[in-house]
Parts: sequence; C-alpha cells; structure tokens
Amino acid sequence: MTIQWNMSDTGESTAAPAGYRAIVKQLATAQKSGRGAPPYSRWVNRRFGRLFAAAAFLWGRTPNQVTLLSALMSLAGLVLVATVEPTWWLGGLVAFLLLLGYALDSADGQLARLRGGGTKSGEWLDHVVDAFKIVIFHGVILISLYRFDAGLSDGVLLIPLGFMVVSSVFFFAMILTDQLRRIASSERGSTYAKPSGGGGWLQTIVAIPTDYAVLCLTFVIFGWASGFIVVYGLLFFANAVILIAVLARWWRELRTIDAR
Repeated sequence: MTIQWNMSDTGESTAAPAGYRAIVKQLATAQKSGRGAPPYSRWVNRRFGRLFAAAAFLWGRTPNQVTLLSALMSLAGLVLVATVEPTWWLGGLVAFLLLLGYALDSADGQLARLRGGGTKSGEWLDHVVDAFKIVIFHGVILISLYRFDAGLSDGVLLIPLGFMVVSSVFFFAMILTDQLRRIASSERGSTYAKPSGGGGWLQTIVAIPTDYAVLCLTFVIFGWASGFIVVYGLLFFANAVILIAVLARWWRELRTIDAR
C-alpha cells in the first residue's frame, strides 16, 4: 500500500509507503553518499533529519515550510545568545535549538526527495537561509562578548570577526566550486567529480572542526567564558587552516578543468 501525494513542490504526484516507519526506512535507503562528511552530520544529523522528514510528509508539510521552521529554531537560539547573559542553562538551551534547526535543515532535502524531487526556488531558499545563519551565528557571539564583558581582553572580539570571514568564504567558495563543476560538465558532456584526495575516514576526521554541530555544541560551556573562548578560538584556527587547504585544492581542480 502507498500514500499518493499530489502537492509536491514540483507540482507532480509522488508516492511513498504507508506508515511512519516505512517512510523512515525508505529514506534510509535513499541517502546521498556521506563519504568524507563530518561524523555528526553523517551519522547523527541525517538520522534525525529522516525522522522529521517522515513526520513532515505525513503531516502534509512542504520542504520550504521545513526550511523556514529550521530557520526559526536557529534564529531563536541565536537571539538568546545576543540578548541573554551567558549561563549554563542558556548554553544548553541554545545548543538544543541550534541542533534542532540543523536536523530540520537536513529534513527539508530528504522531504523533497520523498515528494519526487526539489525545486530551484527551494534550493535557493535553503542556501540563502544558510548564508544568513553563518553570518548571524558569529555575529551574535561578537555581540554577547561585547555586551557581557567577562573580563576578557578586547582582542578576543577579533575571533568571531575572523570566524565570520572564514565561514562565509568557505560556504561561498564551496557553492561556487560546485556550480562551476556542473557548468563544466554541462558544457563538455562529462562529469567533474570532487577529487578523492583524503576522502573516507581521513577526510571525516579532518572535517570534524568544520562540522556545524561541533560549533553548536560549544554552547554547552557558554556559561564558562574563558573555556568557551579557548574552544571557540581553536575551532576558528582549525577552520582557517582547513579553508586555506581546500581553497588551494579547489583552485588546482578548476585549473585542471580549464586545461581540458
């Protein structure tokens, strides 16, 4: 038995198995490759995303609605960072809201595939929300450090500013590189896949500092100002080093494509 669905974002009728568990099982067999993805994103977030996607399907929600709900959860957590003095309970609540938003961010794409495929406008909305979130994330940390001075030096304020630049460049360069690969594939009738490089387990381990979930979890110690700054600063340094490495790799890849 299947559920017939006639309200997909593509305007096409789609079908999915009846029952919540059956839908979750179908989604589990239709995942994109997680090779080289950070551990939490690969093994935890996608699983939570499946659960939310199956529920959203049964409740008649659309991928865009799930995207907006994800944005709302993330925004709620980030507003708390900027407006409430850091405490242990606040850090736990912020981490929960951000991770919930992250799981819903995974759910929208899975829901789109379940409903027969996504749309260009849906993909655009998802990326625009991500772009806002990247900047706001580090911006509210800067605001919090400035408003609720915990005896830290003014130089500490440079960390979220630098992290904001690194994260924004990383996101834009990743999206642009992927688009240029697609354009090259379309123009030349061949596939330009991501270079294997240090894929698999090595890349999974190296990518841990870039995992958005790791950043979210740092808020668990938000009430301990000096400890939070040390962990946050180390993540900034690691992300800056990784950014330099991947920019060099992407540049070489695109130069190779140009030479073909």
